[in-house]
Amino acid sequence: MGNAVVAAGLRKAYGGGDKRHVALDGLDLTVPAGTVHGLLGPNGAGKSTTVRILSTLLRPDAGRAEVLGHDVVREASRVRYLIGMVGQNAAVDEILSGRQNLAMFGRLYHLSGKEADRRADELLELFGLAGTGRKPVKEYSGGMRRRLDLAAGLILSPRVLFLDEPTTGLDPRGRTEVWSAVRTLVEAGTTVLLTTQYLEEADQLAHDISVIDKGRVVAGGTPDALKAKLGGDRIEFVVHDASDLAPAAALATRLGDGEAEIDEDARRVGVPVKDRVSALIALARALDEAGIAVEDIALRRPTLDEVFLTMTGVAA
Repeated sequence: MGNAVVAAGLRKAYGGGDKRHVALDGLDLTVPAGTVHGLLGPNGAGKSTTVRILSTLLRPDAGRAEVLGHDVVREASRVRYLIGMVGQNAAVDEILSGRQNLAMFGRLYHLSGKEADRRADELLELFGLAGTGRKPVKEYSGGMRRRLDLAAGLILSPRVLFLDEPTTGLDPRGRTEVWSAVRTLVEAGTTVLLTTQYLEEADQLAHDISVIDKGRVVAGGTPDALKAKLGGDRIEFVVHDASDLAPAAALATRLGDGEAEIDEDARRVGVPVKDRVSALIALARALDEAGIAVEDIALRRPTLDEVFLTMTGVAA
């Protein structure tokens, strides 16, 4: 399917003299069509500037960027017809019903009244809002409002959708509802570029992630590949008796794929492993045969939080 978004050497600075701030410093980005691509980075890393350039709201100082093969500077008007954008704040009217909001957006996009109504009904069905489409938006839950906001960004069926922190401020149920809606979009062929402050969100939705720091991409890959860079899988267990720490660690080193580490205060032993399931079974059996009582044992993988901290030096 090719690439939906390509950026090379993007540079952007604000201000001048002593107040000059470099937002992008040679950023490169490639987003395959039909995928969710997550942009992660600390505040001020350049995420919002990247999205504003790709959506034609801002011109880069240098470098180039294309969306679906169209240059975002020279062919800005064409790019705008091919994309949708949903910001952090809902853009819907609380007094109007969900259906009236979507029909209004349709008219603003120059659809006829009949076409706007038809498209509103299609989107309400797509986002699971058909049963509430005639209720005023002020009666919607947070998750329902964000789903309606997503629907409003899809009036013209954009092939690329930019989502800027779409679940900020939502409770867990609302976030799950929005995640489901995003997956539905991608299954239908939409490419999504997602910026988020929730690393769990990127882990749940993104096929690939770009970690941005100081205006550059400092790491990229699938969530699992990024985690693997920090050492892959580990088995961790807690012994009942602190006197068993040394023999337990010796067993873990023998059956694992590296030197076991001991946390004496927590009575915890951890060891890296490659064949995670086989190693877990073998170690549990060996501990039992050695008469070492264990209070807890589990497989563990590095989290995106740990990746984020390692790559940027900033806690998520």
